[in-house]
Amino acid sequence: MNIDSLKKLSDTCYEIPKTGGMRVPGRVFVSRQMAKDMEADQSLLQVANVACLPGIVRASLAMPDMHWGYGFPIGGVAAFDAEEGVVSPGGVGYDINCGVRLAGTRLEASEVSLRLRDLVEALFREVPSGVGVGGNVKLSGKDMKKVLVKGARFACEMGMGDEDDLLRTEEGGALPGADPELVSDRALTRGRDQLGTLGAGNHFVELCAVDEVYDPDAADAYGLFPGQLAVSIHSGSRGLGHQVCDDYLATLSRHVKTLGIELPDRQLACAYVKSEEGRRYLSAMACAANFAWANRQVLLFRVREALMHALCVGPRDLGLSMVYDVCHNIAKLETHLVDGRPRKLCVHRKGATRAFAPGHPAVCEPYRAVGQPVLVPGDMGTCSYVLKGSETAMAETFGSTCHGAGRRLSRSAAMKKARGRRIDRELADKGILVRAAGRGTLAEEMPEAYKDVSQVVEVVHAAGISTRVARLVPLAVIKG
Repeated sequence: MNIDSLKKLSDTCYEIPKTGGMRVPGRVFVSRQMAKDMEADQSLLQVANVACLPGIVRASLAMPDMHWGYGFPIGGVAAFDAEEGVVSPGGVGYDINCGVRLAGTRLEASEVSLRLRDLVEALFREVPSGVGVGGNVKLSGKDMKKVLVKGARFACEMGMGDEDDLLRTEEGGALPGADPELVSDRALTRGRDQLGTLGAGNHFVELCAVDEVYDPDAADAYGLFPGQLAVSIHSGSRGLGHQVCDDYLATLSRHVKTLGIELPDRQLACAYVKSEEGRRYLSAMACAANFAWANRQVLLFRVREALMHALCVGPRDLGLSMVYDVCHNIAKLETHLVDGRPRKLCVHRKGATRAFAPGHPAVCEPYRAVGQPVLVPGDMGTCSYVLKGSETAMAETFGSTCHGAGRRLSRSAAMKKARGRRIDRELADKGILVRAAGRGTLAEEMPEAYKDVSQVVEVVHAAGISTRVARLVPLAVIKG
C-alpha cells in the first residue's frame, strides 16, 4: 500500500480510506517517513483487512511501532461492539498478555556501577531463561488452575509479593471470567513448569537508570527520580498462552465458516463476542493472561532476591517497589464513549498498550490524578520510556498507545545482518552488559532489528495519545 493512497489527517495520523469490504476507515499514527518505510510491509494492508470485520467501531487503528503480524498487525488496535461484533485470536496474538513490569529502587545507578557484572551473573542464575526452559515453581494440577483464575494474587499468596504489587498491576493482576476447564490439557502441560521463567526472543530483564525526567509531577507520583536504578521485566504467558492461541485459532477457523462472514484473510478467524465460541475463547484467553501476570510477579520476586544477595543488602535498603505492570497482547470488554454515549466494546490491543486518562476509575488510586503509567521498552542498545495516558487517547484510540520500538527487520533478516559479529561485545563497547543463553537470541534481537523507539514515542507524544514522563537507559540486559 502506497503512502500516496493515504489521507493525511495530521502530521502524526494518516487515514486509509474505506474501500471494498471495509466497514470503517483505517487510521495509523505515524510520521510521513514511517508510513513511507512501511510501503514494502503488509501491515497497512492488515489494518485495512481488520476494518472488514463485523461490528468494528469508528476505525481500525495502528500505532507507530506497527509491523506485520498474524492477521492483525502488531501495533494494531480495534474495538468491536460487544453485542454485534467479533473477537479474534489474531487480534491478541500468540503470546497472550506479553507485557512489561517496571520497578524502581531506592538506589542510584552510580552506586552499583562497579558491581554490574556481579548483578548480571546473579540475575542470570536466578531467572530461568531460554526457549522451553522450566523454572523452580512446580505446580500441581489444582494449583495450576488456581494460577489461571487468581493470576498475580496466587504468587502473592505464596509469599512472592504483596497488595501494593497488585494495586499497581493492570486489572489488579487478574482478568475476570477465567475458566480453566476451557484450557486444553496440552496448554496446561506446557505451562506447568514455566511459572517464573523469562522465555526467549524479545523477552528480557533489564537493569536501567532513569536518564531524564520530562514530567516531574507524574514522575514523582510514579516514584521515579533522575539517576535512579530501576528494573524492567518483559515476558508473557509462555507455552501456555501460545497453546491457547493455537487451540482457539483452529476452533474458530472452522467456526467462522459457518457464519457467512467474508474474510479478506483467513488469519482473521473470529467468533461473535456474545456467542458461545466467543465467550469460550475470552475465558481461555483470560486464563493465559492471568498466568502471565503471575509469571511476571514471580519474576519480580526472583529479581529482588538476586539483587539483595548480590549487593548484600536487605529489602529496605534495596527498596525495590512496583511502578506498574501493563499488558500489550489482550482483548478486553471495556466501556468507552462512542458518539457521546457509553458503549460496551471488546477492545483488541495487539502490540499496543492501555493508556487510560487521569480520573479514569480503572487507573489505580495512587496514579489516578496523573493518569495510567505506560511502559515503552526500546531495544537492548538504546533507551526506554515511561509515558502517561491521556484524554486524547480515550477520545481517539480507545485509551491505547504504542507498546515498544517495533521490529524493523524480521528475525531471519537480523540473523543475516549479524553474521560474523559479536553483538554482546558491541553492546559492551557502549557500556551495556548483556547475558544470554545463546548468541542466536542476541543476533535476532540486535538493536538494528528495531525501529528508533524515540521516534515512535515522539509520534504518540505529538499526537497526544500518551505523553512523556521519563526516559531510562539500559545498564545490563538478561536474555533467553
